[in-house]
Formats: sequence, structure tokens, C-alpha cells
Amino acid sequence: MGVPAFFRWLSRKYPSIIVNCVEEKAKECNGVKAPIDTSKPNPNEVEFDNLYLDMNGIIHPCTHPEDKPAPKNEDEMMVAIFEYIDRIFNIVRPRRLLYMAIDGVAPRAKMNQQRSRRFRASKEGMEAAEEKQKIRQEILAKGGILPPEEVKERFDSNCITPGTEFMDNLAKCLRYYIADRLNSDPGWKNLTVILSDASAPGEGEHKIMDYIRRQRAQPNHDPNTHHCLCGADADLIMLGLATHEPNFTIIREEFTPNKPKPCALCNQMGHEVKDCQGLPREKQGKHDQFADSLPMAEQEFIFIRLSVLREYLERELTMASLPFTFDFERSVDDWVFMCFFVGNDFLPHLPSLEIREGAIDRLVNIYKNVVHKTGGYLTESGFVNLQRVQMIMLAVGEVEDSIFKKRKDDDDNFKRRQKEKRKRMKRDQPSFIPGGQFSPQALGNRSSPQAISNLRQAAFEMRMHDRQNSTTSSSPNTSLTSDGSPSLAGGIKRKAEDSDSEPEPEDNIRLWETGWKQRYYKNKFDVDASDEKFRRKVVQSYVEGLCWVLRYYYQGCASWNWYYPFHYAPFASDFEGIADLPSDFEKGSKPFKPLEQLMGVFPAASGNFLPPTWRKLMTDPESSIIDFYPEDFAIDLNGKKYAWQGVALLPFVDERRLRAALEEVYPDLTPEESRRNSLGGDVLFVGKHHPLCDFIVEQYKTKNTEVVDIPPELCHGIQGKLTLNENAILPDQTVESPVPVLRDLTQNSAVSISFKDPQFDEDFVFKATVLPGAKKPAPVLKPGDWEKNNNDGRPWRPQLGFNRDRKPVHLDQSAFRTLGYSNAVPLGTCGSPYARPLLSGQQQIPRLLSNLRPQDSWRGPTPLFQQTPQRTAGASSLHAWNRMLQSQNQYPPGQFQGLGGPMSYPQRPEDRMDRGRQV
Repeated sequence: MGVPAFFRWLSRKYPSIIVNCVEEKAKECNGVKAPIDTSKPNPNEVEFDNLYLDMNGIIHPCTHPEDKPAPKNEDEMMVAIFEYIDRIFNIVRPRRLLYMAIDGVAPRAKMNQQRSRRFRASKEGMEAAEEKQKIRQEILAKGGILPPEEVKERFDSNCITPGTEFMDNLAKCLRYYIADRLNSDPGWKNLTVILSDASAPGEGEHKIMDYIRRQRAQPNHDPNTHHCLCGADADLIMLGLATHEPNFTIIREEFTPNKPKPCALCNQMGHEVKDCQGLPREKQGKHDQFADSLPMAEQEFIFIRLSVLREYLERELTMASLPFTFDFERSVDDWVFMCFFVGNDFLPHLPSLEIREGAIDRLVNIYKNVVHKTGGYLTESGFVNLQRVQMIMLAVGEVEDSIFKKRKDDDDNFKRRQKEKRKRMKRDQPSFIPGGQFSPQALGNRSSPQAISNLRQAAFEMRMHDRQNSTTSSSPNTSLTSDGSPSLAGGIKRKAEDSDSEPEPEDNIRLWETGWKQRYYKNKFDVDASDEKFRRKVVQSYVEGLCWVLRYYYQGCASWNWYYPFHYAPFASDFEGIADLPSDFEKGSKPFKPLEQLMGVFPAASGNFLPPTWRKLMTDPESSIIDFYPEDFAIDLNGKKYAWQGVALLPFVDERRLRAALEEVYPDLTPEESRRNSLGGDVLFVGKHHPLCDFIVEQYKTKNTEVVDIPPELCHGIQGKLTLNENAILPDQTVESPVPVLRDLTQNSAVSISFKDPQFDEDFVFKATVLPGAKKPAPVLKPGDWEKNNNDGRPWRPQLGFNRDRKPVHLDQSAFRTLGYSNAVPLGTCGSPYARPLLSGQQQIPRLLSNLRPQDSWRGPTPLFQQTPQRTAGASSLHAWNRMLQSQNQYPPGQFQGLGGPMSYPQRPEDRMDRGRQV
């Protein structure tokens, strides 16, 4: 969802919603990694029933990663996607369902945002390539050293769109992957797998939500199902809350800002392309063994517990003395609705509401003050009460002027502090830094220091350089000649880059000055603010958008054709008289076909993914829709600093004109292209051990062409419709690998069949409430979690795993000192690498558990075949220690024992139970 900084704001305001994932790592023996048994209990001490994968959040980082070398070809991309799914599966370990959803054709409201993203990506890619080539030529002209330019075909990420050959191949590869895991992985043994590929219309996360809504409406649904959704988009948090499921968790990569990236020209770290000087590459390591390695670490994952977020919201939203009965579930729906005002994928955010300025907190406070007058809640099961929303918006409108003025004051104060900081840093810089042989070296430099040569000459040069600097500083307006003598030509002009102030885009709106509304409408919409009819039209479209978005989150897509027809939003103070505006949408609308969507969202530079005659419509000057594909377009920063934050001023696609132009080229489609242009559905997979397997195999044996219902007792209560699949995976039939480096499945026992969610009438309303029989999770938050400065003033740290009462298996140095052990001792001489020398009469406490990482300690001791052989220390190195031993009492024969040996202190029952548990 297009809410920049939303997750950062949420995690800071409600820190206990996050826990670090505990991940079991594969053990390696002789260069071969042993597979992880995912059928064992989850190391996070929680068992998940269903795992949902928003696949586009996996496809993008695997095909064009930012923190590691990109895959060389499409086959490597597929293998990377398989490995990523394996890693998520290993962490979550679902027991009932795995649902994999790829973005299909999106509603028209989302296509506008997709169009903007793809045009931006194409423009920025071309500009970056031109800038890179320009800087490369400049560096080479100055004698710089750069590696030879690679002749490498650039991967166009725009191909990750429904209808392309890449997405069609991805669907084939995922079908093979699912069959392989159902045949070989014990964790998949009783799992139901549903694949919704790019041919099935709808965004991936909304296809998942639609499945959950429809299953919740079935009588056999388990209300205490524990859901886990994988994805990095902020709107997943809103969607999870909208389900009203008590057990809902989101897993995502832990955000790591400012990851180091190598320069695209010289492949060295520490600078960007614009700062590259073409210097020779420094030796990495004594033998240059780190030359081709990037300083990177494996990305970690975190859980976002929505059950804990509900605890926070229940405390924050609970209101007393209401004229109506307080309903926490309804207040959660209102909170989700108010978050839409700060931005989403379908509407621009209101000018006065910025997430970084505490907009959501401001809305909640206004909501709690006004709700006594509204007489009820703002929403109900995805439907908006516009009369009550109007009261909230007008209350925001009353403080809009002060919001804009405070934003300007905060911005000016920030710039002033930055300017003072730059001056302070410039003032505190040393007047002279020696260079050459005496230049300071960074700590941790692997290269050995060089011997000083010609010491007298080096000292003379340093004195002369220091004298020149002092002369320059005493006469700042005097320039120096090439030999260091003062020039009579007078001072030189200071360069622009040496200035303390940075160039900023011109702001013609000036929201902090009187007349801001008139200037806004004149500059953004090219109309006068006194044009009430036009302002009413903008407000009506925005209100329709709010109703459409909420309906989309709670009931599904209300209209495939609706979209917001402006680039900018109105002001909150314009939401006057909206109570009577219509909020209904046309029924029976249909989504675009895949190739039609490509024509609506692709720039001409990505036309190679389209059939030749379709591509010509993007580039031919005589094309009737050539104006849809501008070669260049403006980006309005709209008060922001960076281009990616601005608004791409692209023309909106006229659906009627587009379809009329495509009618002439539809006959040119090949059978393969026609197949890719058709809408598909979901496919269900099970293995031979699944109770549903025999039922599905029987449908194929009898060649039953009728639609049949899934027996819920055979599939964990899942219900839906099954029909035979033309390209089905069947038992005892070879599954060919679409990836050459992977083997064919010659002994397949998995089976697949077409699946369709339970169907309801178009007017059916899914109730947004907790289902009967659902058990409320045990409270997690403690009184200290409500305080801003909790944890005794120490920085807050996310807990590891779901059990906050877990006792860590660890003894620090102070504990050993209390027991009488020395701090640092050599290895023992009795054969155990973990033995510690003891004082007389004391028993050994092994260091085995304290040496383990937290994520490893639950597994117990390492098997013998995976233990690293220990070196025996030489006699000479232990000579002094052995002489000391001879002067002390001899230790008993059984002194050095392992975990099962005698201890000099009693063990508590919980200590014995906790041994080997996860930290």
C-alpha cells in the first residue's frame, strides 16, 4: 500500500507487535547441506495452520536483488524463488494449507498506479544508463581506471506483469516445485496447496483475503485457525485486521536501511556512480581473496503479531460514556478506514495529512472527540456512513491552516539545524591532515603498513603544505598560483557545491501563506478555487474512492472499472455536503484481459513483451492511441524533496479508445498468445498421504466433467468447487522440469485439480466480526508496555519467538566469578575442548550451551559426524600450565564430565526441562 513510513511509525508506536523469527539453519557435511525436517515442531514455539504467500514480494527481490549479485539468467531466478519459499516454509511450518498468490490483472483503480511505476522505472533506467555512460567517458578521459564494460542484457522488471512469457513460465515452474516438495518433503505430507497464478484476476493479497472471507462464511470453518501471511506491503496489516481473525500473524523481511551497494562503474564499495573517480581497486585481503565478495549478511525475518496490535488498539480506542454501546471490532474497522486518508494504492493522500507528522494520531484524537456527536461508527462491514465521515473531515479542515504553518516551521527549524551542523563540522575539521606515507589509515585495514622511505623529503613536503594552508586561511579572498605563491588577481568565486544551502525545488503553492487553497487548485487542477462545481466533482470522486477502497478491503472488488480520475486530492475542508453523495458502483463489471492490461500499464520501451502489431500501436505516430505512451513526462515533486516521492503526470488511459484500437489487432494473436491472454483460475495440489488424494484421483479415473464439492472432512474444513484440469499433475506420471538444472520427477505421487472458492450472491455481505467459538488469545502486553519509556530506560528489543517467558540458557562471566571460576583460562588437558580448569573441590560446568547461538540451542548437542575435529594444543604451549597443575592437588578421574555428569549444585526441575530449549 502506498503509505511511506507507515510500518516504521507502527513499529515505533507499538513495539511489542514485533518478534524476531527463529530459523533452523541447514547443517552441512562435506559441502552437502542436509535438508531440514519441517515436520518437527516449530522452533518459534507456535504452530501455524495456514501460510499465505504474496508471491510478488518474493519474485522481485529474487529476480533483481539490491544487496547481492543478480541472477545470470531466468533459470537462476526460478531456483532463487524456490529457495526463498523453502526458507519461509522452514520458519512458519504450516500444518494445513499453503496458499501461493501471484498478482493477476488488477482493478482499473490499481492500474493507474502500476502505470506510473512502470513508466517511472523505464525513464529512470534510461536516465541512469545515460548518466553512467557519461561519467564513464569523463573518467576514462582523465586517465581513470575502470573495469571493462560488461555486455549484459538488462533485466526489465516490467516483465513481472500478467500476460508476459516470464509469468507464464513462472507458473509452470511453481507447479513443478509444488509437486517436487509434495513428493519429497515430510513437512508437506498432509498439506493442501493452492496456487493462484497470474492468469487468475486480482491482486495477490486480495485473492488471499477473498479466500479467507469465503472460508469464514462456511459452517465447517475453524474460527481458531492460525493464519500467517508473508509480504512486505503495509496494506497487509490493514487486511489482516479487516479479517477479524483472532490469530493472524504477518512475516516479512527485517528492514535494514542504507545497505551498502557497489558502484555500478568500478564495482567498489563506499561511493555511488556520481562520486566515482576511477581509482585503482584496493587489494582485499592479503592475497586479494575477498575481491569479488560483497559485505552482506543473510536477511533476517520478523513476525508482526496482529493479536498484540489488537491489544494496543483496544486500549487506545476504548471510549467511555458513549451514547451507544462500544464495539471494539467496529472501532478497529474505523481505524483501518482512517488510515486510508494518509495514502493507499488507489487514492492520493490529503495534503494536510502526513504519516510522519502524526496524521493517524491526529485523526484518532479527532475521532474520539467527535464520535460522541456522530451517534455511531463510521463504517460497518465495509460500508461507509458519509454523514459521520463528513463530521470528521470538517474537524480536520478546521486545523488545516495550523497544520500547514507548523509544517513550514518544522521544515525551517530542520534546515537551520542542518546548516549549523555543517558549519560546526567544517569548523571542527583539523586544519592539516598529513598525506602520503603519513596519512591516517582506517582501523581494521587488512594491508600491512608500508615502511617509511625518504623521511627528510616527506617531512619537508609536510612543512611546506602546512605553510601554504596557513597562508590560504589567513587570506580567504586570495588565490594561489600553481607554485603556491599568492596571486594578484584577487579572490575567486565560491563554487555552488561549497555553499551551505542546497538547491530546492520552487514551491508555488506555499500552503503556509494566506490564499493557499486558491493557489493549489490553480496550479494542480488549472481551475479557479471559486469554481464550486469542479471542486464538488473532485470531492465526489475522492469520496467514491474512499467507499470503493473500504469495500475492496472488506467485501472484494466492487467495480473493476472505477478509478480516481485526478492526480491530486482535495482538502479536508472541502468535504462539505458529502452525506448525500452516491456511493454505489455498477454491477457485473469485468476485469481487463492480461494483454489489454499490458497495453494500459506498459511504456513503449517495454513493448517487446507484446505481440508485434500491438507493440506498433505504442510507437507508430499514426496510432490512434499514441498519446497514451509519452516518451517523456513531468514529475511534480508536490512539496517533496526526491523524485520518487513526486507525482508522475501521465495521461489517463481511455478504456473505450484502447479497446477500439485493439479490436483491429486482435486477429494477429497466435494460439500461444491467445492462451496467455485468457483468464484462468486456481489449482489445488495434494500428496499421496493427504485424505483428499484418493477422492481427486477417483474424479480423473471416472472422467467426471461435473463440478464437485470438496468434502470438508477430508480437507481440514476447506470448502470449494473442483473440476478436472487439462494440464493436471497426476500420480505415476513424469513431471518434466522446466528448469534444465533440476531433475524430472519420474516417481510422482502428487495430484492437482482446478479449484474455485465458494460462490455467493453479488449482494451478499461478509460480516466483519469475530466468529462464534473463537478464543481470544492470552494477553501479551504487560503494564510496562504501555509506557513510552519502559524497560527501565533501556532501548526496547524485540523478543525472540512467541514465548516471552522463555528462560535463556546462558551463564555470563559474573556467574562464573560467583561460582569461583577464573575469567580466562587455557584449554584443559583432559581431552575435552569445553573443559575449564577448576579450583580444588569444584565440579565442572560445561561451556557447550553457552557457545551455541540462540537459534541453535534448542536442537541439543551436534551429531558426531557434523562436529568439527578439535586440534590438540602443542606441548610447548601448555608447558607453563602443566607445571602449575603439578603444584596443585590432582583432580579426581571423573572431574571433567559432560551434561550428564555430576554437578556441585542442585538443579531445579525447570532447569532440567529448559535444557536444550530455544533462547
